[in-house]
This record gives sequence, C-alpha cells and structure tokens, in this order.
Amino acid sequence: MNLLKISWKNLVDKPLNSFLSVLLLSLGVAIISLLVLVGKQLEEKFTRNVKGIDMVLGAKGSPLQLILSSVYQLDAPTGNISLEEVNRLRRNPLVKSIIPLSIGDNYEGYRIIGSTPQYLEHFEASFQSGKAFSQDMEVVVGSKVARNKGLKVGDTFASQHGFDHEGEQHKEQLFKVVGVLNATNSVLDQLIVTPLGSVWAVHEHKGEQHSAVEMLNSEEEHHEEEESKEVTAALVKFRNPVMGMMLARNINQNTTIQAALPAIEINRLFELLGFGIETLQLVAVVIIVVSGISVFVSLYNSLKERRYEMALMLSMGASRLKLFFLLLLEGLLLSVMGFVSGIVLSRIGLWALSQNVSENFHYDFQLVSLLKEEYWLLLGTLAIGLLAAALPSIGIYKINISKTLAEE
Repeated sequence: MNLLKISWKNLVDKPLNSFLSVLLLSLGVAIISLLVLVGKQLEEKFTRNVKGIDMVLGAKGSPLQLILSSVYQLDAPTGNISLEEVNRLRRNPLVKSIIPLSIGDNYEGYRIIGSTPQYLEHFEASFQSGKAFSQDMEVVVGSKVARNKGLKVGDTFASQHGFDHEGEQHKEQLFKVVGVLNATNSVLDQLIVTPLGSVWAVHEHKGEQHSAVEMLNSEEEHHEEEESKEVTAALVKFRNPVMGMMLARNINQNTTIQAALPAIEINRLFELLGFGIETLQLVAVVIIVVSGISVFVSLYNSLKERRYEMALMLSMGASRLKLFFLLLLEGLLLSVMGFVSGIVLSRIGLWALSQNVSENFHYDFQLVSLLKEEYWLLLGTLAIGLLAAALPSIGIYKINISKTLAEE
C-alpha cells in the first residue's frame, strides 16, 4: 500500500478544501517570513550605516529626522549649522573625529553630499576606477549610482536643487566624475560625494572658491570665511562614549545646535516599528492557527465520508495504525505545500517591496536563502498540520468494521 500516493489522491479528490487549507497556511507563513526578512535586512542596513558614528550635529529640530537625513539619507535635513561651531567642537578633547556634511542637491534623484575624503574612509570605500576628489567640482560616485545612471570617470553633469528631479538645475557649474566606488553595502553606494567647497560654489555662483579640505585644515587662515560657511550636519566619533553622552547633553542645553545620538534614536525607531511588526506577526499566527482548524475540519469530514472505505481497507488486512498514518500524511502534505507556497509568496513580496524602496529611497533588499527563523517556522507549520490531522485520525480506532460495512 503506497500511503503517499493514496494521501495525494485523497487531497486531489477534495480540491476546494485542500486549496483553502493550503491558502490559509501560505498567507500566515508568507506574512511571518516577509516580516522576518525585512526586519533582518533593515537591522543589517541600519547597523552597517551607523557603525562608527556616536553623535550627529545639526540644526535644532527632530533628532530622529536629523539621524535619518544625515546618516541614512532618508529624510530632509533639519537646517544648517555654522562650520565655525563644528570646527570649535573638533578641538574638544572628547572628540576623536568629525566629518562635516552638506546636503541639498541631487543628480536625477541621487543625493550629492559635500564632505571630506574622511567620509569615504569611514565606509572603507575602495575604487572600481579613478581616484578620490582633490579639488572642488570633482565627484566620486557610489556603485549603484554609476550602474543605474551610466556614470564613468571623465563624465560631467549639472546638479539639481533639492532631492528630486523637479529641482532647479545648476547649469553654471558642472561636476566632473573622477572616481567610481566598489559596492560597500552601505548608504555610500547610492550617493555622489564631493568636497564641501563644491556645494558652496554651486549655490554661491562665485568664480573663485577656496577648497573645503584646505579650509578645514587651516582654520586660522580662513577664519573669516569659516564664519560665513554653513554645513548641514556633522558625524562625530567620541574618544570615550560615556563622557561623550555628557558632551551631547551639554551641546543641547547650552548651544544653538542639536546633538542627536544615533544609538538612542534608532532604538526608539525600532521600538515603534516593533509594535507594528509584532501586531502583524500575531495576525499571521492567528491565520496559521485558523488554517490548522481548517485542516482539522477537512480531515474530520473526510473521515466521516470515508468510513466505509476505511472499514473496507481494515477488512482487507490494513492495520488501524497504517490508516492513522495515512491521515497524518495528508495533514503533513498540506503543511509542506502551505509552507513552500508561503515562502515563495514572501520572496515575491520582498522583491516587490525592494522595487518600491529602490525607486523611492534607492535602498535595496536582497533575496536571500532560508533564514534560521524560517526553519523554526517550518517546524511550527508541520507541527500544526500534524496536530490538526492527528485529532480526527484517532477516529479510525473507533470504527466498527462489521457495523460500518452493514450500514452501507
């Protein structure tokens, strides 16, 4: 007796019931799997991009907005701050390094970031071709920008004001690509990086501009110019994180600029997201439990309808244990089909989500193999299917062979 073949034919014989059970299982598995995939990749990207950044300086406003705009390039900046204030803080003994950023322009949707070569070093960037910028109006482009926009060393382009395609073009000043970066799996992949002086030159439309790198290295020589210069934000690394938190508190209380701590703000963001994710996971678990009930009802009704068939098989020598395993196998098949189709749905959902996120924020989600959490999900799905099948299967031991055959 081929139990697998018989179980499959029994499921095919009840296509509507089988489809409903598999559909419910698929939806529950797909939701949980998709949430796990998105959560893992968000955590990885957020952790990768914030690594080595203890504090972010910016204009007064929302600290979370400051973090999202300066570290992850996902929001509009809170405003500008004086370069002089940034350089004053650079001399503080608690500060190990400061990377200034000027944000405000884009090229066909990809942000142009004014900074120093230290910004590239922070992400451990390496060059696919070309070299780092050495003077104003030179740019280094991330791997995704180069790939999607076809930029290569030697190309020139005009920037647009703001963060979308509709901004005013700065045609008076053209940027020149001098380097293309290898992929870093960080926010750098989707950015165009240039010296701070390039950003000032584009917006001031002056013919002669001092190099931002020189200005930062020779603060006394360019003190007058520094007073009038502004940057959007600054990424700070502390020598001592504990003492650094005291410095952040002092900045917020006694200065006109804002100090935001990425670790605190991102944890707060994940707490907010976590509530929504946990709610969706709970919904998914309820769907899986309902699907288990559906499997139970389906097999229970099937057993009632097939009592004569079961009694006949028993009279022909089949053991009750074998018939018990027959129904268990049907529940197992439904669980496996539900899990496999749920995983396929989750990958389709991740791909669709990745397309949307890539179009709007230039971030990518990678299609990955089964995660450890999904193996646990498989065990849980199989357990629910087997439990749902085991309960009606017990009825096999209650079949009276002679009475059942006589009734038919």
